[in-house]
Amino acid sequence: MGYRKSLVVVVLMVGCLAAAGKNKKKAVLPYDILEATSVVVVVDPDAGVALEAPNANRTAREDVEKAIMDWGRFVLVQDVSSADLVIEIRKGNGKMAQPTISGIPINNRPVMVDSTDTGIAGAGRRGNAPQAGDPTNDRGHRPTPQIEVGQSEDAFVVYRGKRDDALDSPAVWRFVEKDALRSPGVPAVVEFRKLIVESEKQRAAATP
Repeated sequence: MGYRKSLVVVVLMVGCLAAAGKNKKKAVLPYDILEATSVVVVVDPDAGVALEAPNANRTAREDVEKAIMDWGRFVLVQDVSSADLVIEIRKGNGKMAQPTISGIPINNRPVMVDSTDTGIAGAGRRGNAPQAGDPTNDRGHRPTPQIEVGQSEDAFVVYRGKRDDALDSPAVWRFVEKDALRSPGVPAVVEFRKLIVESEKQRAAATP
């Protein structure tokens, strides 16, 4: 995923233009996206932990997950191998540059322990075997101070799941806007819901 950093500014500019064009005709989602039933929400693995707000991305992920659960359309899963869709989020703070710490496993999930009559049967994350490039895997990098450049607004990006290096594939849809991940409304999820509804209407109208 190293080359993704070199593209972050360009990607964000494109995302901003897409989000700004709200008055234009909305894009129509492909059929396989409309048929998706499961999602995993991850923090952009290239995002560092902000010194001023170290829990900002984790909190934003939890807020997005709650909004998706309240929606009720998708089942939340914990890894890319089990997810039809991968939603990557990244919290902005209004600044083009900020000090952060890289190398911290921000997408780690709590281990799950099964209890039996004889005690603990085992521990670990349930699900299928991890895919290559799965951002929910701890890459084991050493925490390193850095200056993060290019992320000033909240980002919400949708990818297809159940594939290796899902986040290196072309994005299905992206929404970049100030406070797009802000709770309780979580505007990015609201816009995604609207897009799915519009896409389903257009799909139904095109069906003989």
